[in-house]
Amino acid sequence: MKTIITTSDAPQPIGPYNQAILSGNTLYTSGQIAIDPTNNSLITHNIKAETTQVMENLEAVLKAADMAFCHVVKATIFIANMDDFGEINSVYGSYFDESTAPARETVQVAKLPKNVNVEISVIAVKS
Repeated sequence: MKTIITTSDAPQPIGPYNQAILSGNTLYTSGQIAIDPTNNSLITHNIKAETTQVMENLEAVLKAADMAFCHVVKATIFIANMDDFGEINSVYGSYFDESTAPARETVQVAKLPKNVNVEISVIAVKS
């Protein structure tokens, strides 16, 4: 069975998808970009601020499913410029305990939705 997870504390989808799907005890989030859900503005002026907004959006989706970053088992990070990796990684890492951080890949892509610089999705499991 699949359950649609949605929250007003994260940006509403900009296409035919949901913020997350809960299947059993596994949560699959859609990629989050740096849209501030309070006013729908994009945060792209600074890569650290942009990444922080992405992580805050993911945190809101996780919370809507009664989960937290400690439940994340896999993350996927898409970035527009690999030169931003260090700053993105610094912000991303601050949301996890390094000893139990999830598996992850980071991929540079040619273009992201709304011309953002970073998009992150996660898979979380709650036992």
